[in-house]
Amino acid sequence: MFKVFHVLLFCIAAFLTACAEHVISPSERAVRELTVAEKRLVETGNKFGFKLFGEIVRQEQSKNIFVSPLSVSMALGMTYNGANGSTETAMRQTLEFGDMTLKEINSSYKSLIELLSQLDPKVKFQLANSIWYRQECTFEPAFINLNQTYFNAVVRSLNFSDPNAAKTINGWVEQHTNGKIKEIVDDPIGRDLVMFLINAIYFKGIWTYQFDPQQTREEQFNLPDGSRKPCKMMNLRADLPYFANAQFQAVELPYGDGDFSMTILLPNPQTPLDALVADFNQTNWALWSKRFVTQTGSLSLPKFLLNYDLLLNDVLKALGMEIAFSPDQADFTRMDKQGGLFISKVKHKTFVAVNEEGTEAAAVTSVEIGRTSVGGFIMRVDRPFIFVIRENHSGTLLFVGKIVAPS
Repeated sequence: MFKVFHVLLFCIAAFLTACAEHVISPSERAVRELTVAEKRLVETGNKFGFKLFGEIVRQEQSKNIFVSPLSVSMALGMTYNGANGSTETAMRQTLEFGDMTLKEINSSYKSLIELLSQLDPKVKFQLANSIWYRQECTFEPAFINLNQTYFNAVVRSLNFSDPNAAKTINGWVEQHTNGKIKEIVDDPIGRDLVMFLINAIYFKGIWTYQFDPQQTREEQFNLPDGSRKPCKMMNLRADLPYFANAQFQAVELPYGDGDFSMTILLPNPQTPLDALVADFNQTNWALWSKRFVTQTGSLSLPKFLLNYDLLLNDVLKALGMEIAFSPDQADFTRMDKQGGLFISKVKHKTFVAVNEEGTEAAAVTSVEIGRTSVGGFIMRVDRPFIFVIRENHSGTLLFVGKIVAPS
């Protein structure tokens, strides 16, 4: 559990650095101010991110964790354009959209995508969205157009029964994560699935102040149970934004020209990590962020690489989105007026590598949309079955059979 904060901050850096006040002196490049709506979206995204992280920590207990709230928010933001009624309300509350209009939400996502992708020429930040749907299905043109216009989503119809269908979608994922995440869609694609809404993020940042590889040492890392394990500890002495209080120490490591950064929060020995997680919210983060002061200091940080994946269904249900997963109650009629759609799975995969040079990270979120039997049933007799021949007037059974392997 102790290691969780060593892998936390890329997942929220994209949102947080946009409004943080403690980064290093800004470069001479002109970066426009965020609009009021964009600032609100950043704030809502941060609030959702803290809630998401806290619930995952609660459910995952002592596991390493690395998530991208931005990726999850973006994939669910696309899905939100198809929600209606109580489902829309639940998603709005979970995603912390407040009283923002749909136009404000979509427009802010669009401009934030453009802003994040152009901030720092020394940092590689890529964000891509796509929608893949079963070719025999039709969806509301307004829903498709909104996601193409505001999320720059690639929209493709696909024969989900084709043996190469999952490979096609996963190929797009691999391409847009620079090969770090190779699969998000199960092969073969389930017969009840009609759509995938996918966000992919790739980040590669070089430390502004790099660690000298010759100063990396073999040391021991203390585990929650009191035992220790070997690690490669990097060492750096530099002028860095730093803050400490009775609970923890915190330091910020900038990338490139300082538009992106990693912040590390280290609980004091007497502070349980769970106590710090409990206080890790939007309000406290805003207070802490203002208290960083650049100081000369020494930092020791372990190198690490982590591949993480999680099915977010239970997490999002706990955060208030349970109705969206209900085949009987979900309402996505702005996606398809016929109804019968629900969120089958929200899958999240991430990768992060931190070394002397910098940080490489990637995230993919896939929202799988399933269809219920509204308007008719689907029956595929592709396994052993029983059959009956009867006389209907009397109800007399004439024959009963079982087919294991039809000849």
